[in-house]
Amino acid sequence: MIRTAFTALLSHWRRHPLQLAGLFLGLALATALWSGVQAINAEARQSYDRAAAVLSQDRLESLSKRDGQNFDQQVFLDLRRAGWLVSPVLEGRWSHRGVPVRILGVDPFTLPAGSLPDAVTGQDRTAEFFSDQGLAFAAPQTVEELSRIGAEGLPPLAAAEGMAPGILFVDIGVAQRLLRAEGQITRLLVAPDQPLRQRPLAEVAPTLARQTPVEQADMGALTGSFHLNLTAFGFLSFAVGLFIVHSAIGLAFEQRRPIFRTLRALGLPLRTLVGLLAAEIMGFALVAGIVGIALGYVIAAGLLPNVAATLRGLYGATVSGSLSLRPEWALAGLGMALAGAGAAAAQSLWRLARMPVLAPAQPRAWTRASARSLGWQTGLAGLLALIALAAALWGEGLVGGFVLLGALLLAAALVLPGALAIALALGERLSKGVIARWFWADTRQQLPGLSLALMALLLALSANIGVGTMVSSFRLAFTAWLDQRLPSELYVTARTEDEARRLADWLAPRTDALLPIWKIDGTILGRPGEVYGVADHRTYPDHWPMLLGDKTVWQVLARGEGAIVNEQLWRRAGLHLGDPVPLPGGASRPLVGVYADYGNTRGQVIIGVADLVALYPDIDRLRYAIRTDPAKVPALRDAIEDAFRLPQDNMISQQEVKTISLMVFERTFAVTAALNVLTMGVAGFAMFMSLLTLSTMRLPQLAPVWALGLTRGRLARLELLRALLLAALTMVLAVPVGLLLAWVLLAVINVEAFGWRLPMHLFPRDWLWLGALALAAAALAAAWPAWRLSRLAPVHLLKVFADER
Repeated sequence: MIRTAFTALLSHWRRHPLQLAGLFLGLALATALWSGVQAINAEARQSYDRAAAVLSQDRLESLSKRDGQNFDQQVFLDLRRAGWLVSPVLEGRWSHRGVPVRILGVDPFTLPAGSLPDAVTGQDRTAEFFSDQGLAFAAPQTVEELSRIGAEGLPPLAAAEGMAPGILFVDIGVAQRLLRAEGQITRLLVAPDQPLRQRPLAEVAPTLARQTPVEQADMGALTGSFHLNLTAFGFLSFAVGLFIVHSAIGLAFEQRRPIFRTLRALGLPLRTLVGLLAAEIMGFALVAGIVGIALGYVIAAGLLPNVAATLRGLYGATVSGSLSLRPEWALAGLGMALAGAGAAAAQSLWRLARMPVLAPAQPRAWTRASARSLGWQTGLAGLLALIALAAALWGEGLVGGFVLLGALLLAAALVLPGALAIALALGERLSKGVIARWFWADTRQQLPGLSLALMALLLALSANIGVGTMVSSFRLAFTAWLDQRLPSELYVTARTEDEARRLADWLAPRTDALLPIWKIDGTILGRPGEVYGVADHRTYPDHWPMLLGDKTVWQVLARGEGAIVNEQLWRRAGLHLGDPVPLPGGASRPLVGVYADYGNTRGQVIIGVADLVALYPDIDRLRYAIRTDPAKVPALRDAIEDAFRLPQDNMISQQEVKTISLMVFERTFAVTAALNVLTMGVAGFAMFMSLLTLSTMRLPQLAPVWALGLTRGRLARLELLRALLLAALTMVLAVPVGLLLAWVLLAVINVEAFGWRLPMHLFPRDWLWLGALALAAAALAAAWPAWRLSRLAPVHLLKVFADER
């Protein structure tokens, strides 16, 4: 009997192939969006792990200067003579035509055993590596990218599978030449097994400090907020897709009520019936999950290049642009598909288990059951609203922010049917005429069947409004900030200290002002940061965007009596004006101001340039900002090139800097924009499937109205109007939800994730455009069911009166 019963249940899908397609596609799309995001995150984590394992940084201690600067290689020789088993490493960034790479110079003769990646040791090209020209090992995609741009000055490139992208392995002598750091090293790797007797480190190299492996590459922690954002969007898309599944399963259960009644009457136990339905759903979920994983791979492969560009631009993290099929995210996607299908079917199965054996097999029975749950749904929405309020008041960190975000969105989605019911009841009360009152009442009666699709539409619209407001607000603030922070017309970088001095002397009489851009990298309050020096010039008080501090800030810096920090460091450290700001090397300065620094995740301190040179006399003094007439910039660049043979890459105009910065910005949000579009598409598909399925079940409600004189064409137009009305009401409710979402993103999530808070701007024109898009989606979703109704043969409407209902 079980086999017969299962066959009878499956026969429903043969008679309703479009409904089966909706269920299958909804689950496949939900799984695809989730697994695609997880695939991107898994690829990024794999790249971070490979980068952290470079030269065994994840397990070897190292010695470096406390201020993070390079030091003379004589220190390495002194330590070796003192019995220390150390190996020199020179590290730095090198770029050509906007493509940066990380140079790692090593001395293979002194490296601890097993330090080199297998990808390098597996290639027998030792002679080339030690030759005068040298040899650079890199990941295949890095070799391809550098070959494409024709990178000049690099040694021959050798592709090594398994290496982290964006890294070049070279001999330390070659690295010193490429980075213009003759006789310099960045750190010393410490072999795990040291001699029993050796002179103390403080005696041989007092300027060096021992660094543990944990303090090395922490890129995964730095970029965690970005990946958490992606995961949140993936989960939102998954939830929207599950609305389709939930709606399709619920309507299918309603349509099969006569079959359930018949099977129960024939003696099929309720437990067996529920088990067969659960097995049916799990079977569909398994197939749809596999298809969704394949689609997710395609989505991830399309989005990964933009993600890689975002991570490189925002964090300096290099991620492979190619995608690998990894078991962890594939199995996780399949598990999400099964769990999501189970969650979507749980309510329908629970209702089936509680309904009487011979309940009337009327389509309205299931709808009435849905309507009775509206009170519980509204109560749950109120509970989630309280959770959101508690998270806003007492929540901490990104977890608290995302709890606030999730509770807010779910509460808004759950309260939507009740809010729409109130609006439709008000419309019915204010309407005049029999047809108008029937239209409003009938629309309210259809809410249970359409509520899930409308919830999906609300989530998609709210996400679009919220993220769109955040991105547009960021664009306005970022553009204005660039205009303030980049007042200089030209930026030049010399190749050597001697060339920098000659260049400064040559430029002084030919420009309005020559402003040094000198900095050191080091540890500030326990994390990597930067210390810049600024000159005493009107450019800074006239253009620099300050958040805290008075007009005397720049005079205080010029006297060497204070420091200003960026918003990120200020928020992270909880600093107040007047607090001491520790600098690399042990010095400190009182905090006299805080400035906006959008797009930067590192802590940054600015002091007077004379103060910087006094604290760090060995600082590189290669870069300058030039103030001049913008019209003279092209001629000045040509003159510098003729006089010093300086490469064009070492001279960047203000407009080029802005263009590069805005390019990074646009790529940063390309992924979220794509996910928004996908979410809107899934929501529109949910509405289409709900309307299509309901159209076949509404004949008992439409037949009497048709019999009373309304034509099929007019009924079809009313059905189309109903879809547009519900979409418009949902859009009206989505605006405040979306704006609240934008506030959470800007004031909570962004502050916790990146360390800066952006001003919130409103963009009503975007809402109108999005509202038009929602209406168009609703019109497309309702067009086919309405067209089918207008073409329906009268005999099908007449049969309603003959059938048992």
